[in-house]
Amino acid sequence: MSQIPETMPAVAYRKSLPVDDAESLVDTTLPVPQPGPRDLLVRVEAIAVNPVDYKIRQSNDPGGEPKVLGWDAAGTVVGVGAEVESFQVGDEVFYAGALDRPGADSLFHTVDERIVGHKPASLSFAEAAALPLTSLTAWEGLFEHLGLHTDALKQSGTLLVTAAAGGVGAMVSQLARALTSLTVIGTASRPETVEFARRMGAAHIVDHRRPLAPQVREVVPQGVDFVFGTTGTEQNLAAYADVVKPFGRIVAIDDFGPVEIGLLKSKSISFHWEFMFTRSLHRTADQAEQGRILDQIARLVDTGILATTATTDLGKITAEHLREAHRVLESGKAIGKITMTGF
Repeated sequence: MSQIPETMPAVAYRKSLPVDDAESLVDTTLPVPQPGPRDLLVRVEAIAVNPVDYKIRQSNDPGGEPKVLGWDAAGTVVGVGAEVESFQVGDEVFYAGALDRPGADSLFHTVDERIVGHKPASLSFAEAAALPLTSLTAWEGLFEHLGLHTDALKQSGTLLVTAAAGGVGAMVSQLARALTSLTVIGTASRPETVEFARRMGAAHIVDHRRPLAPQVREVVPQGVDFVFGTTGTEQNLAAYADVVKPFGRIVAIDDFGPVEIGLLKSKSISFHWEFMFTRSLHRTADQAEQGRILDQIARLVDTGILATTATTDLGKITAEHLREAHRVLESGKAIGKITMTGF
């Protein structure tokens, strides 16, 4: 590791400020982190930005200390910890990282090898960086919480996906179309989001700015079997109780206050949470499942079954570009994923 410098460029924030404040995200220089026993030291080649980035920036004030965000990265392994088993220097990787460790908006980054995948060979670093957080969220939600099967011959029915043109919604639609026989109904409200959602795998589109239940009933009068809620769960729970079939399942990833979960009782509808960071936050025994999922995603990409959801690359990783990415995400109008490449 003698070729690794002692310091590195990074983008951080020191105080929770509105995104239009020039100090909300700043360019800085930080020490290069040292890998732990199971860690990879990665030279970050590209990143993607997610709503979790701005939510943490808004709600977690670091009290003047530099806090680095960023939970989607692709790069090259330049160092390994003493107990690393699955990677070596020179490997190209992609991953989402862990919420209780520094993010990847820096030239070098350490990450536990168990939650890392080998980068799809057919994608650029930016195209690959768009995938980890959303593909892990989508996979865990579909195949672990909703109980679907990764075999198209074994699972049929109907899946409602909210915000189907968003990062997670687009991956949910792709995986459901590719690996199951489910019919996907996506929600979208603008011509450009409708078009993107259809391209990602939604067979039908309903407008989430209008009451959902009547629109869904027009498409499937008998109702849906599953719901993947990426946003609006608090407002839509009554509609879900209406359109989900008896013994159906709902998985949600958004944040909301108290809801009347009793609305689901008469149909025995089950409600599940999906939080991609649970495995790393709680050091679960099956952390390595995330690495396996990412390697499977890479294989599906390299065989042409899945596509990257990268739609906009803002150029170099700078505070100015990250502020712009946060601004777009905060507006709620992002389509697919925003990426940046290199420092």
